[in-house]
Amino acid sequence: MVKTIAETIKEVTGKDPVNEHKLVYDSPTETLEPIYFFILDLMSDLGLKPEKLIDNFVSSPGSQHFGEMGQRTSVMQQQGAKLLGDINTVLRSILNLIYDLREFKIRLVAYEDLKNSSKKASAILSLKQVWMDKVDIQKGNSSIKAMALGQAGFNTLIDAFLVVNSEEDIDRLDLNQIVKRILKPRLHDFNIWLKESEGELKKRYDIERTYLKSQVNSLKIYSRWAKPYLKAAQDLEMSGNSKDPTLVKMFNTLLLELTLFGKQELRVKDEAKAGNFPEFFAGEKFLGSLNEKYYSCVLVDFNFRGIPSRTQQGYVVGGRAEVVFRGYALTETEIKQIYEELDKSDLNDALSLIEGSTTESLGTLKEDIDAYLNNEEEAEEKPKKKIGSNPFFALLGMYNEPKEKSKKESSVKKKKISSPYSKNLKWYESEYFFPTIEENAAKTTKTLFETYKKAHGMASPA
Repeated sequence: MVKTIAETIKEVTGKDPVNEHKLVYDSPTETLEPIYFFILDLMSDLGLKPEKLIDNFVSSPGSQHFGEMGQRTSVMQQQGAKLLGDINTVLRSILNLIYDLREFKIRLVAYEDLKNSSKKASAILSLKQVWMDKVDIQKGNSSIKAMALGQAGFNTLIDAFLVVNSEEDIDRLDLNQIVKRILKPRLHDFNIWLKESEGELKKRYDIERTYLKSQVNSLKIYSRWAKPYLKAAQDLEMSGNSKDPTLVKMFNTLLLELTLFGKQELRVKDEAKAGNFPEFFAGEKFLGSLNEKYYSCVLVDFNFRGIPSRTQQGYVVGGRAEVVFRGYALTETEIKQIYEELDKSDLNDALSLIEGSTTESLGTLKEDIDAYLNNEEEAEEKPKKKIGSNPFFALLGMYNEPKEKSKKESSVKKKKISSPYSKNLKWYESEYFFPTIEENAAKTTKTLFETYKKAHGMASPA
């Protein structure tokens, strides 16, 4: 079961709201949009910079809305699945190209070693093995390996071929004439192949490098195309609310859940100049010693139950809206921890699955791709790029952070939270900062609540 934001805040920080108000608006003709946007605009006017944390909906299976949303979701899922299939096809092609390029690179090293007198002998032996395995083996039963391993009298054929480098070397060997007559044309073929194959191999190496670049660009394009379909499919998914008693299968019912979160930073310097804090709080030395930021926060939960009616412009939903205003006094560290906890929840499961199926495999290939697409000499001199620059993360619009930052973030998670419920509060936090942000949070929460009531002629909460 997905926890509410208020439950998450309580679990992470141990804090209860400093102020809480609730209003219920029940009208068969009034929709949620005016209520939502009035409060959203009011939070912006009060400087809270609101963010949307939850946006869920669920329809009863027997409603027209359910069927239409299901069709839209299906279209988005089909398009996303098709593009993911194309991505997997291109990814397999990239893997095959990387394996081919790695083999070509090893072969080219042997050709380079031919120019080194100390490595020439071993390089020739290596290339002879390649020639027997790749070229001569195509002769079938008349190949050197087939004759040496399958026919009597040719047991020394492989060893003799590896030893000789010219016809004179063959004549000097103590071998029967049949073996010599086989060795001479095979050695001739090998020498021709040795001269021609290096140039052909370099051409193919360059062609496959170019093709790899083309495939990488195709993968980036497919990734960008897939992103909106995958995101839309996730946004159109309904939340699981099957046990909610208000959601009856054959009723025409729609449930909406929305949560807004706004915060306003405590301006220590301004408070000190206004006389609310000691004067030295405005000094650069004191301000520089602060390692934390403090916020007055407001959490607004919308729960809406309505009956959707189809119109030419879309659906009009009238019903019952329940809005809960909660005020909190939170530090920046606490807010980060709350967001991290929300990221772990079921709210982002779909994106996590997509990320796991794409970014991990692409990140693993990053170094190999760079090794072949970038100039090889520069690749040896320059440090390797971090996986964080991987263009394939465009699929999710996300990028990996450097390891140093990850370690820093992990240390933040282990850091003990400074809160009014902690014994580790500094004197200026307990005496000035937290009382001030608690007062501001309570005042702002009440202002939002009272302003909405007055604007809609509600004398008292429902």
